[in-house]
Amino acid sequence: MKAYLRALRLERWPRSTAIFVGSIACIWFNLDYLKLYSWQIIIFNMVFAFLLTWGISTLNYIINEIADAPYDIHHPIKKNRPLARGEVKKNTLILIGIILGSVSLGFGFYYFSLYFFLFLTILLFAGLVYNVKPMRVKEIPFLDAIVESANNPIRFFIGWYALTKSNKFPPASLFLLWWAFGNFLMVAKRLSERRLLKDKAGDYRLSLKKYTEKSLLVFMIISVIIFFVLYFIFALTYKLQSFLYFSPFILLYFYLFFKKTIKEKGIMEEPEQLFMNLKFGSYTFFLLILIIISILFDKIGE
Repeated sequence: MKAYLRALRLERWPRSTAIFVGSIACIWFNLDYLKLYSWQIIIFNMVFAFLLTWGISTLNYIINEIADAPYDIHHPIKKNRPLARGEVKKNTLILIGIILGSVSLGFGFYYFSLYFFLFLTILLFAGLVYNVKPMRVKEIPFLDAIVESANNPIRFFIGWYALTKSNKFPPASLFLLWWAFGNFLMVAKRLSERRLLKDKAGDYRLSLKKYTEKSLLVFMIISVIIFFVLYFIFALTYKLQSFLYFSPFILLYFYLFFKKTIKEKGIMEEPEQLFMNLKFGSYTFFLLILIIISILFDKIGE
């Protein structure tokens, strides 16, 4: 049983909390609309949406466990994954995945709007495109990071439509900057993998063989530039002065990620590890406080 639980990678639940970014944005941009609902309903919808997203994300990890098993044996850490070690049965994992997917999509369709169900389905489709042949875009340099980081805006939309049945679209600059941040992390992850595996990187994943450390560093910098261009477009469009004021703190946040990636081999393979660091976790909490203050005191477009 423990082996199957490890194969589900339930400890990666923090990644699904990205939906809360979309939900908070929805509240911020639709205050009048949301006054129709009690805070109890709003909180319930957010938590329920998180659980359904976690379910589909877990299904995607099952797909990854199965699709990557032949390659994981070439990785010093991932070779210990349950399926790669023969500790679990493939057919049992498939059955668990079908149940998880059916329950998550079923509740998403029944309880939430069609738009919510659509983006929950897109999250599953993104996992298939990323992991499964003949598409398996994780083998294509640069496109692999772009597609994997697309999970960020997809989860943003899931969180947004968890609180509204309207077809109103969120600001493009907001969800695209959220993608750029995710892309930065995914490129950092690839740089960590390449530095950890060195000459054996290509045996684990073909795309890593085609990367160079220089190209990955340049792609990380490009991601940061894209993020801040979109960030300032968003702040200026909606006259959010506080966002302009604390932009240096966000730049420092990127620097901390960058520094960790360069100094510690393999650290970005599991970005959640960073948040266990007291200093890094504290700074992340500090940034969240700044964003909350901005939301409370900076009114959209005023």
